[in-house]
Amino acid sequence: MNLREITENVKLAREYALLGNYSSASVLYQGVLQQVQRHLLTMREASLRAGWQKVLREITEENKQLDEIMATLANIQLNATPSNPNNDGDFISTHIKRRSSPCPAPREGRAGGGRPSVGVRQQPRYPPRGPNGERGRPSRGGREKKDPKEGKETGKHKDDKAKGEAQDGVVKKFDGSGYDKDLVEALERDIISQNPNIKWNDIADLEDAKKLLKEAVVLPMWMPQFFKGIRRPWKGVLMVGPPGTGKTLLAKAVATECKTTFFNVSSSTLTSKYRGESEKLVRLLFEMARHYAPTTIFIDEIDSMCSRRGTSEEHEASRRVKAELLVQMDGVGGATESEDPSKMVMVLAATNFPWDIDEALRRRLEKRIYIPLPSGTGRVELLRINLQQLELEGDVDMSKIAEHMEGYSGADITNVCRDASLMAMRRRIEGLSPEEIRNISREELHMPTTMQDFEAALRKVSKSVSAADLEKYEKWIEEFGSC
Repeated sequence: MNLREITENVKLAREYALLGNYSSASVLYQGVLQQVQRHLLTMREASLRAGWQKVLREITEENKQLDEIMATLANIQLNATPSNPNNDGDFISTHIKRRSSPCPAPREGRAGGGRPSVGVRQQPRYPPRGPNGERGRPSRGGREKKDPKEGKETGKHKDDKAKGEAQDGVVKKFDGSGYDKDLVEALERDIISQNPNIKWNDIADLEDAKKLLKEAVVLPMWMPQFFKGIRRPWKGVLMVGPPGTGKTLLAKAVATECKTTFFNVSSSTLTSKYRGESEKLVRLLFEMARHYAPTTIFIDEIDSMCSRRGTSEEHEASRRVKAELLVQMDGVGGATESEDPSKMVMVLAATNFPWDIDEALRRRLEKRIYIPLPSGTGRVELLRINLQQLELEGDVDMSKIAEHMEGYSGADITNVCRDASLMAMRRRIEGLSPEEIRNISREELHMPTTMQDFEAALRKVSKSVSAADLEKYEKWIEEFGSC
């Protein structure tokens, strides 16, 4: 995709809108929105994705304002002939009432401050007299005061409006009034994507964990009529396991299958040096999650935020943040009988130290799933996923390599594959000067990876999880697990 083309199209659309060529501007805006949405699906880096999401929201807002202007002009054209041509005041007030767009409509008549053109009817300075012969106050800027009761929207009307925006594909923008603008922007940066695009097939092994997550999170979104009453969805899900076993990937797969907005939250997101601001961040996070619902809030390393309360090392500010998080999690829950399933907010958490988590939080995370090290079949599958873009020699036996990696985590297996893929390059540049290395052609570096490269990598890369650690995880999940 040509980023320069997007920039030029946005500039051209704005110029058309300023010149009054609204139909051409609308076509350009729609094309730009489609290009940006396609570009977002291919991006992986969170910081770049957040920037492009901000651009998408701004362009969507401009396009929405343009649609409002076009709708206003269409209404004016439909009612161009007044019922009583002799009553100019009624004709003008009719058009003023029909203007609902906050954007100014294009002016006609005066050009360059000169006299009005012939055939254009001017608005009278004062409004017409009423039945008792008195004149009302002249309106300023062509706007009339509205009855406050008429301006208020009922809750049902707001819900219908939000559903209509979702069906039209318009990105809903969170109204951060009442909160610090910087706090809202900080949390919006943690929205990874409307769709992380990670499928279950992208994750090797972990079939039991996938099955449990589907039942706890995905199926309630697909079968909302079934998961009601006592069968209501779980309030939260805790994934427990050694480092590098795929807990974050599982959370992204859940967000993809549910088609939910994905918040990736860490302790740094909800921490501030100012008193009381961390609690505001926690509350704002859950309010934004309800706005962008259905939403998945993934809190990684939750033990760093919600360790046991009442210890001597605990600070007062940390205790307040924990209390606010527990209150918000109790209020967010799954969809109940009276709630719309499309507004469900699911809290997913991951930790490597489940024994340090506060008891109250453990109670709210009702489903506790163990994410173990990959099995023998899973290690072979992981090798195939990691090596699918790498050229291998015919002597490479993945089953034999997987046997030597018993006790390795998924991250350890990835490191072995990465180290083995660099072995051929290391042999090629050994003993060469920097100038000779720079002059090596791409064809010379194109060398397949051999079985000897994997054997050398296995000697260099050791497993990162000890047997004692595995015993602690299994003991905790046996006592507190909810599989």
